[in-house]
Amino acid sequence: MALDPEFIADCPYGPEAICIDELVEVDKEAGIVRAIMPTRPDLPLTRHQRAHPVRHPRHVSGGFMVHLTGMLGFMHTYYVLGLRHADGWIGYGGRIYSARFAALAKMGPPLDLELRATKVRQRENQVFARYEFRFTQEETLIYEGDQAAMWIRVTES
Repeated sequence: MALDPEFIADCPYGPEAICIDELVEVDKEAGIVRAIMPTRPDLPLTRHQRAHPVRHPRHVSGGFMVHLTGMLGFMHTYYVLGLRHADGWIGYGGRIYSARFAALAKMGPPLDLELRATKVRQRENQVFARYEFRFTQEETLIYEGDQAAMWIRVTES
């Protein structure tokens, strides 16, 4: 299904930075979010590559993939935990325990993005979450990571 316009409106990043166009699965019980992202030469960072067909083929930037982990984190808090940026919730990456880029993500075939929450500790105004990420393209592993984020409810006072 296409991304919910209410999620896009609530996200602290604009649509140009979300870049995910399809939500494939939300499993609240298992803490899983899966989404699809098209690969295009105009993606952030990717569009600035000085590409060479052999020495540096155009690909989805690794830095941008780390950004995508944050976008999946926002999807997790929105769809699984029910937290809204409009209600003061904001999240920040806290630690990358591991990040492995197994292959270049080429232009054309979409990326299948998966977040699996492995630990969620929720308090009234903060949530600690640890996630496993797995990005594939045509069944080839592109990226896997183990990362943590802290979600905080910011109040005006």
